This record gives sequence, C-alpha cells and structure tokens, in this order.
Amino acid sequence: MGSIRSIVGKDNATQEASKPRNFDDNGIRALVEGAAAGDVEAFGELYSFYLDRIYRYVKYQVRNKEAAEDLTEEIFIKAWRGLGKYSWNGYPFSAWLYRIARNHVVDYFRTNRQYQNVEMELLPGDSDPEREVELKQMEQLLASAISYLPEQQRQVIVLKFIEGMDNREIEQIMGVRQGAIRVMQMRALAALRQKLSGKE
Repeated sequence: MGSIRSIVGKDNATQEASKPRNFDDNGIRALVEGAAAGDVEAFGELYSFYLDRIYRYVKYQVRNKEAAEDLTEEIFIKAWRGLGKYSWNGYPFSAWLYRIARNHVVDYFRTNRQYQNVEMELLPGDSDPEREVELKQMEQLLASAISYLPEQQRQVIVLKFIEGMDNREIEQIMGVRQGAIRVMQMRALAALRQKLSGKE
C-alpha cells in the first residue's frame, strides 16, 4: 500500500511544513473535483486542510499516538482511492471524509479488541507546568471515560463536543436521524457523569 505522505509530499502524518490554507465551500469543491481528476496537488491541499481534524477525531478514540497516525494515513488513502465515487448530493465533502474515518475506526476496534491505553498528548501552548499536568490528567480521565461508551454514543460525543459539529452534520456522517442522535447524546452524557463521579 502506497504512503499518502509520499503522494502529497508531507513528511509527517501529524505535522505539516506549512500552515494549511483556508477554503470556502466553493474552494473545497474545486479541490475535490481536481483531486478526483487526478490532481495530486489538489488532494495535497485537502489533506493539509483536514489532517489535524481527522487525526484529532481518531486519536481521541484510539488514544494511541502511533495507531492514530497510521489510521489517519489509511483514512486519507481510502479517500484518495474513493474520490471518483464521491458525489455532492447535498452532503459536504467533510461529511463524506468523516464517514470514512468513522467506519475505519469502527473496523479498527473490531479487529483490535484489546484497547490500547497510551497517554494522550496535551496540546502545546500552556507554559504553566502545574496547569499542564492538571489539564493532562483531566484529558486522560475524560478520554478514558469516553472509551467505555458504546460505539455510537462514543461517536456522537467525539463529533459533537470534540469536533464541534451540529446534529445535522453528525446525521450525515453516522447515517442516524437527529432524534436518535439526541437520545444517544443524552444517554452518553448521563453515563459519562456517572463514570466521572465514580457512582457506577
């Protein structure tokens, strides 16, 4: 299997040499159409634009840096190979990409039953060492609690509260009606409160 990094010319799955450019809907559409026609540079722009989001989405679930990097690369390879089948039909490209990511993470858990509990990295930028430790502990506690949720509830929580998506976007990614999403969110939050309070 070819490396997506070699396709788009990136050195690392989580760090880029240059800051990704911002694109509006029309810009994303032009890039998708260009990439679907075989334009590697257009796909490289899409890769740069969505890389951090997809990586964060994956890592918050698998909680393993190396596995998250590998899965993220595999997700973009699947996207590159499947671009010819993508059609707009009222759904944004991001929904299609996150759906690939969701399915790939689900497959990962099906084939890797043993959950890998490796420390998550704190995002850089906090210069207070005590605050860094406190935030890291809180992040690990939350990630651990999320890992106990059923798969669909976990997806809803990560998409809603980590990725900041609304229910319509989540519906497009998960293929589940918004009413069901609200119920899953309510149950997941109740389970998280119970887990975090120690009242299991």
